[in-house]
Amino acid sequence: MKIFLDTANLEDLKKAVDWQMIDGATTNPTLMAREAGKKFEKMAKAICALVPGPVSLEGVGLTAAELVKEGKKLAAIAKNVVFKVPMTVEGLKAVRSLKKLGIKTNVT
Repeated sequence: MKIFLDTANLEDLKKAVDWQMIDGATTNPTLMAREAGKKFEKMAKAICALVPGPVSLEGVGLTAAELVKEGKKLAAIAKNVVFKVPMTVEGLKAVRSLKKLGIKTNVT
């Protein structure tokens, strides 16, 4: 079993990492906005640097093309980024394209 903390709060993540309680982290646009406002990329970099395991960053695009564009941008932030994609027809099309580019994804 692996445990992923669903938050964008750096203090909570630091505690969990220090206590060796988590394997990774997940976020979503709402959590990121609550913690970072318009500084999404800065916050994403901070989370990826803090968490040694996978960090899921979620896209907001509606089409496969939009999601692929976001996935490329977010995957470039850090090696431990996993791009979180919605379970829709367009999301699944995006996953196929992202896989060909070597970008890790998860679908929710």
